[in-house]
Amino acid sequence: MSPTAVTTPKRDYRGRFAPSPSGPLHFGSLVAAVGSYLDAKVNQGKWLVRIEDIDTTRVVKNADTHILNTLQAYGLYWDESVVYQTQRLPLYQEVTNKLIHQQCVYGCRCSRKQIKAMGGIYQGHCKTLNLSTEQGALRLSQQHPTCHFNDLIQGDITVNSALAHEDYIIKRSDGLFAYQLVVVIDDIEQGINRVVRGADLIEPTARQISLFKQLNAPIPQYAHLPLAVAEPGFKLSKQNYAPAISTDNPKPALIDAFEFLNLPVHSQLNDLSVEQLMVWAINEFSLTAVPNIPEIQISQGQHPNSTKFTHLSK
Repeated sequence: MSPTAVTTPKRDYRGRFAPSPSGPLHFGSLVAAVGSYLDAKVNQGKWLVRIEDIDTTRVVKNADTHILNTLQAYGLYWDESVVYQTQRLPLYQEVTNKLIHQQCVYGCRCSRKQIKAMGGIYQGHCKTLNLSTEQGALRLSQQHPTCHFNDLIQGDITVNSALAHEDYIIKRSDGLFAYQLVVVIDDIEQGINRVVRGADLIEPTARQISLFKQLNAPIPQYAHLPLAVAEPGFKLSKQNYAPAISTDNPKPALIDAFEFLNLPVHSQLNDLSVEQLMVWAINEFSLTAVPNIPEIQISQGQHPNSTKFTHLSK
């Protein structure tokens, strides 16, 4: 199936950009920010920013402030107050308690090493052991496995059936809530109805859709942008030490992000201000024009601040 056509504005659009404060924004995260922002504005919608700091072990001091300042330097202004996941722990616990009360959650003592030895997919070893939910990890009993969904960019998606049926962790043994739980709770609470983000999150999307069903909540539309990769299969990321984008001279990277998203860039854009560039991009952007491929390889061109793109086929 081809990607769902997106031609008319979506009513009451609410989108978001949700970076983790584990380091400064790089070109790949800029693409996600710009793509989600432009899609929101094309649909006369709201664009929210959420700081996903739930994994406190990965948080870098002051990275959130740097990220927010960078977004503003690139003309990316959010429409509502910035939300931090670490400020919403009572909400996550409330939902977890409801799932426990509904007998949809059970305690698990299996280590990653044990699961890896069993093939890498959790097989429900602790499901019938009646372990305490007060200690150790908590797993969600999968009641709505999702193996297929349609992506507005990538088209019909099929994920590993065993992974779709897996009872996954919603609270870790160290007491931290798992990303898969909190991202869905956040999207529900914030009324997010379209998620535009990188293609590295395609597989987890199926798991998130299943949780929306479990919580009887509306499922957002999903659109996964191609990943910016240094070489096939090697995405730009903070963990891979991708260089931070400039806050002093944002225009070259911003124009490169436009080209990455298949906007009709031209040399006259260099004469525009950042604010003028964003107005131009909103008028030119179309989600249907974004390449429906999972990766685009980037490399430096012959001139400073020049980036070349190589489209990688599916």
